[in-house]
Amino acid sequence: MWDGLYASAFERVKASIGNVEGVLLAYNTNIDAIRYLERDDLEARIERAGKEEVLRYSEELPERITSVPQLLGSILWSVRRGKAAELFVESCSVRFYMRRWGWDELRMGGQVGIMANLLGGVYGVKVIAHVPQLSKLQAGLFKDGPIYVPKAENDELELVHPRYFSADEESCLHYIYEFPRGFKVLDFEAPRENRFIGAADDYNTNLFIRDEFRERFDEIASGVSLAIISGLQALTEDNYREPFETIREHLKVLNEKGIPAHLEFAFTPDETVRKAILDLLPAFWSVGLNEVELASIMEVMGEKNLAEKLLANDPVDPIAVTEAMLKLAELGVKRIHFHTYGYYLALTAYRGEFVRDALLFAALAAAAKAKLGDVPSIDEIVRAMDVPVNGRAKPVEEALASEYGMRNGIAEVNGYQLAFVPTKIVVKPKSTVGIGDTISSSAFVGEFALKRI
Repeated sequence: MWDGLYASAFERVKASIGNVEGVLLAYNTNIDAIRYLERDDLEARIERAGKEEVLRYSEELPERITSVPQLLGSILWSVRRGKAAELFVESCSVRFYMRRWGWDELRMGGQVGIMANLLGGVYGVKVIAHVPQLSKLQAGLFKDGPIYVPKAENDELELVHPRYFSADEESCLHYIYEFPRGFKVLDFEAPRENRFIGAADDYNTNLFIRDEFRERFDEIASGVSLAIISGLQALTEDNYREPFETIREHLKVLNEKGIPAHLEFAFTPDETVRKAILDLLPAFWSVGLNEVELASIMEVMGEKNLAEKLLANDPVDPIAVTEAMLKLAELGVKRIHFHTYGYYLALTAYRGEFVRDALLFAALAAAAKAKLGDVPSIDEIVRAMDVPVNGRAKPVEEALASEYGMRNGIAEVNGYQLAFVPTKIVVKPKSTVGIGDTISSSAFVGEFALKRI
């Protein structure tokens, strides 16, 4: 059944994606310096930094990184659980340590940058991107296609491809430490492939918003039909207030224009910021998150038991996920997209098979990215059709059928529609960086493309 649904969903989204008039992407774009971890190298670094202290941080993540043991412990935290995490690197000496450790490759980074290259460079959808700092290196990482940044000159607003912005600002580097499934370090073995991110720039981590976006947002937003907001994860109790005021103003403009906005959530260590995001959620049409992020939101909502259930099993208990999504839906969010290793769910205040089909398209795009490392064109996505559907999602589907009467991936739950899809699993992915952003942007944009048929 699922193979047929996958093939049909791909053809339908491919045929209709041109219906999307434009997508606004804000606020985080950076350069990813990717290091593929090696056991001997990492273990030697742990010994030199002090194994006991490193292990302490592998149990519980710090709020931000101020020492080398915290960095190495945070990497171990991700390896032990096979979970992604991202923390701000505050210390200059740790930043210098990471720079000396080096990287294996440089890639487009930040949720905005990754989504811009996918939506504009692969799908051919017009995107307007916020880029905090446009260095020549950053600009060169953008693909060809209808990808634009606003440029204000002589009081005129012009949209140009980043390569024609003609400025050389700072390069914002984020260090990505990738590991494969089965990666062994000390006595730990990674249950699945993933990565830890050390954010080492002061623009994205403070949610720097360019003057063009502050002063001309109404004009910029007039050229799009959808918006995706991201990059709130590194903010702290000390610096979130000013950017949040700007975001509220931007959401007000988007809502007045009837432009649905999606919040792409990411692991947010600061509890105060998570509470502030919770307050913002009713202004969003949609939110996307994984089990770690959903659990962190349940914690600040006072749902500690539910938060623990979300992290207790692998695969993640879909009934616990649905309960948590229903609590978010009570805030007024019309669409909640949950993605985890092996399956996706979408809880929507509206109904239609197009919601499930957009998830299928997103799963295929994610499998193509994992298999190929990068997706050169929308036609290449179909190359992931031969990747098998995740067999471990069968009990998840059965649980949903038993609890909610789900059929063909769709059920009615408490007045909402719940859509489910099992994903395609690439056993040895070329990279995991950007897969979550590929999933969320493909599903959100794909859904609205199908909705407009």
